[in-house]
Amino acid sequence: MSVHLLTADILVPMDASRSVLTDAGVAIDGDAIVSVGVREKLLQLHPDAAHTHLADRVLMPGLINGHHHSGLLRGTAEHLPVYEWLRVHIDPMHRVLEPADAAAAAWLCYAEGLLSGTTTVVDMWRYMDRAASAAVELGNRLVTVNYVGEHPDFDYFDTLDDNERMLRDWTGAGGGRITPWVGLEHPFYADDAGRARAVAMARDYGAGLYTHCSESELDVRIFAERTGLRPMHALERMGFFDTPRAMIAHAVWLDADEIELVAERGVGVSHNPVSNMKLASGIAPIAEMLEAGVNVAIGTDGEKENNNLDMFEEMKVASLLGKLRKMDAAAMDSWQVLEMATIGGARAIGQGDRLGSLEPGKQADLIAVRTDTPRMTPLLPAGSHANIHHNLVHAVRGSDVDRVVVAGRTVVADGILTTADLGELIAKVRGRVPALFERRAAYLASVGDPAGLFSQ
Repeated sequence: MSVHLLTADILVPMDASRSVLTDAGVAIDGDAIVSVGVREKLLQLHPDAAHTHLADRVLMPGLINGHHHSGLLRGTAEHLPVYEWLRVHIDPMHRVLEPADAAAAAWLCYAEGLLSGTTTVVDMWRYMDRAASAAVELGNRLVTVNYVGEHPDFDYFDTLDDNERMLRDWTGAGGGRITPWVGLEHPFYADDAGRARAVAMARDYGAGLYTHCSESELDVRIFAERTGLRPMHALERMGFFDTPRAMIAHAVWLDADEIELVAERGVGVSHNPVSNMKLASGIAPIAEMLEAGVNVAIGTDGEKENNNLDMFEEMKVASLLGKLRKMDAAAMDSWQVLEMATIGGARAIGQGDRLGSLEPGKQADLIAVRTDTPRMTPLLPAGSHANIHHNLVHAVRGSDVDRVVVAGRTVVADGILTTADLGELIAKVRGRVPALFERRAAYLASVGDPAGLFSQ
């Protein structure tokens, strides 16, 4: 393939030196970056390359959403703590969810992510073959995590058999953009045999193992009652960390010993600040995790527990919440937060060698953010008042992204999705929701308020 130069007024490559370059960009050959630097240097290195310059733009790596659930319940499951929220709204929805519902949700959620600068999504959802098909067509990168329940009380989720089919049939699909992992909705949504099989599957397939844990203080009490241990120590005893890669969503209630343990074992953590606030789960000790060397990603969680999938908003909240928790205005600085949403997220999912920064040899996943907006004014890329990193975290919105490239392919241009008709995706979801709600209401009427495992 011929080389294509993509340059802009400002480049934030998210390299180890936290450099900011002006009038700079990347040279892309196929799906990979071959050169990074100022425009003049790139033109000298690649004199025959096609060249696109994006004026009034900053180029940066695509964002990595470390925890996400596709879904159809936005704005309809509100004002409840997490376990009541699960029993009343979420688990009954999973009982009646149909494959076409899951597919429609995945298409729209991935489109929303792309339009706001997210190039990689870690999605825990159901019927993941449908989700993977959506990602292949739309062009985003996807870590699939089946929403698995392997317990008699949770037999209405995906099964480990479903998960194993994903590992067998979809690993490396979409030109390497699809990466299936093993998923458990929660460690206690599986019995002993289910947990053991999940660990064994991750080992056998060389895959990651992903679960929710320590999301609320109730989680800690349940682990203590059932295992006599705090959650991370219990997971270690269960073998969760003896896998090629382990990742925990939320990790709000980790103590110092648990933070030390996950750092030593290389466990990734997804920090989901908006969801943790909305469900009143607590404030995760992220500054302490980063200081200990934990690879921390940022995630939006699902549309129902966040209400949008804007990773720029998530970055701002992550920074502000970290300051509030520490009562320190210097905590969770802008570079730390940008790293969590890019290279830190890539490391958390075990792909730091190929994603998360704009460097030669890495995948060409990048976004262009408009700078000709009030939110980016003043624009000071260098000097003692340099503010580009602060503006990206505290001022920019996802709607300021107007170009998205994944694996060298432009999937958003001039703010418009190029790989699907957004109106059709919206219409499909709106068309399916009434029947889904009717089926859920019928189920709830037949059983009353279902008692979940955690209420027993």
